[in-house]
Amino acid sequence: MPNTSFQSEQDSLSLSKTQTDALLEQVNEQITLGLFDSGDQVILKQLVESLGDTRGLTRLRCAETLGEIGEPATPFLLEALANHANVVVRRASAKTLTLIADPVAVPNLLHAFLNDEDTVVQGSSVGAMARIGEPSVVSLLAVLGDSSLPETIKGHAAWALAFIGSEAKEHLYKALDSDSVDVRCAVIAAIAKVAQEEPKPELFEILIKALTDSDENVRCEAAAVLGNLAHQPAIPALIKLLQYQDQESRKSAALALMKIGINRSSDEGIMPVLSTLETALQTESEPRVKSIINLAITQIQASL
Repeated sequence: MPNTSFQSEQDSLSLSKTQTDALLEQVNEQITLGLFDSGDQVILKQLVESLGDTRGLTRLRCAETLGEIGEPATPFLLEALANHANVVVRRASAKTLTLIADPVAVPNLLHAFLNDEDTVVQGSSVGAMARIGEPSVVSLLAVLGDSSLPETIKGHAAWALAFIGSEAKEHLYKALDSDSVDVRCAVIAAIAKVAQEEPKPELFEILIKALTDSDENVRCEAAAVLGNLAHQPAIPALIKLLQYQDQESRKSAALALMKIGINRSSDEGIMPVLSTLETALQTESEPRVKSIINLAITQIQASL
C-alpha cells in the first residue's frame, strides 16, 4: 500500500502536460549531447512521476527515456513500483524496469509480482524478471515450489523460466530432482526451450528420462515437449508411455507420437509407430484416449 510521505512527495513532483513535454525535450537533448546528469534525483523522480501522464504516447516516451538513462533510474522506479498510489505509474514502472533489466531489481519485482493487487503490475513485474534472466531464476523456482501460491502465479513463473531458457540451464539441472511436481514440470518446459536453442543430445536425454517420472503431470509435460520438438529418438520411450496405467499418460503419448509422425524428418520408425497405435486402439477402453489414438493414426497416415 502507498505510504503517506511518498504520496505527498509525488504530489509535489506532478507536472502539467506542458511541463512534462518540456522536461522530456530537455532530458533527451541532454542525453543526445552526453550532458545528462544521471545523479539529478529531482529530474529522475519527475520522469518517473510522468509515467502517470494521461497521454499514452507521452508515457511511452517517458519509459523510453528512463530506459535510456538506465540503472541510475532503477531506485526511483522501484520506489514507485512499491508505493505509488496510481496504478498506471506502478504498471509503467514495472515495464520500464523491463527495459533496464537491472539485476538489483529482482527482489522488489518479486514482491510486486506476489503482492500487488493489480494483475497487470504482477504480469509486468514477472516479465521484467524474465528479461533480467539468470539472476531471477532462484526466485522463480522458489515460487514454483511454494504450495501456498495460486496456479496463476505459478503459471507466470513457469513462463518466465522458459523465457530465460539457456541462461538458466545450470539451475534447471539442479532442480530436476525437486520434490515439487510444479518445479519439475516447469524445469522440463524450460529445458525444452533450451534444447530448441541448443539441440544437444544430453538435453533430449533429460526430456526422454522425464517420461518415466513418478508423477503423471511431469510425464505428460515431457511427452508434450518432445512431440512439439518432433524428436524421433523419443519414439521408443513414447511407445512405452502409451502402455501406462493412467489415461493422461497414454493420451499424451499418442499426441506426441502424432506430432512426431507428422513432422518427422524421415520415415524411419514410422511404420512401427502406426502398428503400435493400431494395436493400442484395439485394446484401449477409455473413449477419450481412444479418440486421440484414432486421430493420431489418421493424421500420420495422411502425412505419408
